[in-house]
Amino acid sequence: MQSYFADMHIHIGRDIYDKPVKITGAKSLTLTNILKEASRNKGIHLVGVIDSHAPAVQTEIKHLMDAGKAKELYDGGIKFEQVTLLLGSEIEVYDDNCQGPIHVLCYFPSLHTMEKFSQWLTTKMKNITLSSQRYYGTAKELQFKVKELEGIFIPAHVFTPFKSMYGKGVRTSMKEVFDTDLIDAIELGLSADTYMADQIAELHDYTYLTNSDAHSLPKIAREYQELQMDTPSFKEFNWALHHVDDRKVLRNFGMNPQLGKYHITVCNHCFQALSTVVKKCPTCGSTKIIKGVADRIGELSNATPNRKKRPPYLYQVPLEYLPSLGPKTFQKLLDHFQTEMNVIHHASFDQLREIVPEKLARSIIEMRKGKLSIKAGGGGKYGSIQTTK
Repeated sequence: MQSYFADMHIHIGRDIYDKPVKITGAKSLTLTNILKEASRNKGIHLVGVIDSHAPAVQTEIKHLMDAGKAKELYDGGIKFEQVTLLLGSEIEVYDDNCQGPIHVLCYFPSLHTMEKFSQWLTTKMKNITLSSQRYYGTAKELQFKVKELEGIFIPAHVFTPFKSMYGKGVRTSMKEVFDTDLIDAIELGLSADTYMADQIAELHDYTYLTNSDAHSLPKIAREYQELQMDTPSFKEFNWALHHVDDRKVLRNFGMNPQLGKYHITVCNHCFQALSTVVKKCPTCGSTKIIKGVADRIGELSNATPNRKKRPPYLYQVPLEYLPSLGPKTFQKLLDHFQTEMNVIHHASFDQLREIVPEKLARSIIEMRKGKLSIKAGGGGKYGSIQTTK
């Protein structure tokens, strides 16, 4: 078996007809551009495009296959150059048990099964052409349909303050909403890591995923995982989630949770860091307070994390986050090392120093080791990093 990098939460900004899919997604974020970016620049082997339920996205996939640029794999997934595409859908669940919207991720092994799922969704959703749309039905009914079609079901970014399982503050257990036996993994989100999530006992039996939730091409692989599998495919990915025959997540690569835009509790107006007991911001007077992920997990904490039972969680940031790395320098790195994964994981300090200034080379190595200084983010504003002087 070999190791492969995977980012399983990537949105589509525009479809083949230049119509919006994810309203907040970049216009350049098309299916074909995602596959090219992942294969040629990022060095990612497996991507989950979670707007594949949209009919126009499926049309673009068919065009790629008809042109001989992509092909379906026997074990599920669609191969394009050096990357395998898994067809996914992000859905907003809001039934009587939810008490607020929850986003979930559903993946299917083939274009045929995704088309069948889309047909079913048209009876449960007002606009099938857009991303992350409200689903009218129960969460368990959705799970049953996903499993009927041999799909994978994963609650998305479970701690973010908005549209997540734990974030809103009214839910304390997945059993309130889901059939927990039909959950295949848990997506942590940008503001939490393995150690934080393992403070909640009911999550201990699930595999954790770290994905980018990319709304633009540069954001692909800002979080990802390294999987041990025979080959990048739907079946192998599913087996890795369930530790079948030594398939597994080897390492999670995520931004330091402090870089996430909802890590700490802040005033929604001036972004002043606040205690959770504060009802009114002493700086600007605003009463709109957004509770941070760290504080929310503290409220839910009922277990002691066991690091030995989890793969290593390594703090990394995309190269674009480094303040002294501009577009021209970034392109020089890609020209020399081929992919961003090669720069982040394999290039030595001496090799980097031959291409970029020593200060930047040192920052890349420190980023690889998780040693960059962090200013925490909150309230929708990302944290920031400080490079070595």
